[in-house]
Amino acid sequence: MHTTSLARIWALIVGAVLILVGVLGFFANPIVGSAPGTLVATDTLHNVVHIGTGLLALAIASMKGDALINGLFGFGILYAVVFVLVLISPNLLGLFSVPANAYDHVIHAALAAVTLGVAYMSRGSYQAVQA
Repeated sequence: MHTTSLARIWALIVGAVLILVGVLGFFANPIVGSAPGTLVATDTLHNVVHIGTGLLALAIASMKGDALINGLFGFGILYAVVFVLVLISPNLLGLFSVPANAYDHVIHAALAAVTLGVAYMSRGSYQAVQA
């Protein structure tokens, strides 16, 4: 498997999961939402952000070559910034009505780290090797 295939598959998985999480956040469930005792705390804006970034990841998955890899780097940096901002201000400077919890922080950090790792491993892998 070429590593750009890995990059594309990762972007597809991330996009699908983020959209699923965003949609689930609008319905009562024990995994994601604003109800007390929910594993991952979100509110309406947070759910919309998940859907938006999921769509962004799917758009990145449709790219090729440098655009795919650079898109993944950008996506990883975006989630690293989100991690730091939400770590400093769990309610993102008052934008979120439900503050982020430890699960949110771990997910944001892991998403940033793995995405940056996949992008790094994939750079230059789409070029044909000449014998």
